[in-house]
Amino acid sequence: MPTILCYGDSNTHGTAPMAHAEDRRRFGHNARWPGVAQATLGAEYYVIEEGLPGRTTVFDDPIDGAHLNGRRYLQACLESHNPLDVVVLFLGANDLKRRFHLSASDISTGVGALILMTKTITAASGATAKVLAVAPPPILCAGWLAPMFAGGDVTSQSLAPAIRAQCDRQGAAFLDLGPVASVSPLDGIHFDEANQRAIGTAIAAEIRRLV
Repeated sequence: MPTILCYGDSNTHGTAPMAHAEDRRRFGHNARWPGVAQATLGAEYYVIEEGLPGRTTVFDDPIDGAHLNGRRYLQACLESHNPLDVVVLFLGANDLKRRFHLSASDISTGVGALILMTKTITAASGATAKVLAVAPPPILCAGWLAPMFAGGDVTSQSLAPAIRAQCDRQGAAFLDLGPVASVSPLDGIHFDEANQRAIGTAIAAEIRRLV
């Protein structure tokens, strides 16, 4: 049975578009994109959901905590779920926060570091997992999150080609969600249920192609 690890942030966790800071709604398992991918792929696949709100690629968050650095947990996560056939890396949106002052090149380099780490760690178990790096669609500076992501909307326009270049160098598969989904205008970062379904369907198609 092919085993798929979905490693991401709040959009993998299934956080619904937020009207304010205390709005902590989360879509049910079947509505979140990993659950949609599982349903699309069928019972012959095993899809593991590992989404953490606020997770970055490789950067410590000076306000919300170093545990949000995606590199810090990835090794333990990979080793606990090995052997893996495909690892989906869906990160980069939180790197767009104003507090980090990162370019699209910086963010994509973080994705590249996670691709290399994934291949190295899974190879040690005897079978190197295939990696699918997913570029988030452009964000909006909207709602209560607008000050936190000020300027990130501009940087996000260049993120997909930068991540694609990293994938080409690292030998990873790539999916640009720009043509597939769009963020909610409520907060400019998260997806509504319809977009979660579209993402899960698109990622499932890429997983099936890789396996």
